[in-house]
Amino acid sequence: MALVPPPDVLDELEEFLAPYRTGLPELRWIRRELLHVTLTFLGEVDDRALERLLPRLQRAVGRHERLTLSLAGVGAFPGNGAHARVLWSGLYGDRRKLARLAASTSAAGRRAGTPPDKHRSFRPHLTLARARVPVDVRPLLEPMSAFAGSPWTADAVHLMESRLPARGRTLLEYESIKNWSLRPAKT
Repeated sequence: MALVPPPDVLDELEEFLAPYRTGLPELRWIRRELLHVTLTFLGEVDDRALERLLPRLQRAVGRHERLTLSLAGVGAFPGNGAHARVLWSGLYGDRRKLARLAASTSAAGRRAGTPPDKHRSFRPHLTLARARVPVDVRPLLEPMSAFAGSPWTADAVHLMESRLPARGRTLLEYESIKNWSLRPAKT
């Protein structure tokens, strides 16, 4: 389950990231078409479980309003960035509503018999780059911390399917196989 930032937000992010992309060759930067904010990671879901899951996710998403979010700053997993495997941008705005939405999609997965990965707690972020081996990203953290993206409205939640590299496919792919609209905010 994921939120996908709109093209203008991704344009802004791409422009900001351009000068940093060559700084650490160990980093594999995430391709633009793969950028998303993970709400719930459900792992492998077979067709039968998917039939139980879809209506539950639809109900879960339908209970939540659209969110106003923005990308801002950077951080690293794990810890302070000395031995990072992930470089990410943070999310600001309706973070409490975002956490409730993530909890609802996780609960829908549990009820459908496809429990979320118990080792992944919800930490709102957008992954920018990954490294196969730990790398010191601290030289990037300070200059990149100034990033403050424009606000955007998250109006839909996507059920993403991951396709790992395999025969005939050299790159990781994500496909939105279903999406549901969030409710308009009450005025």
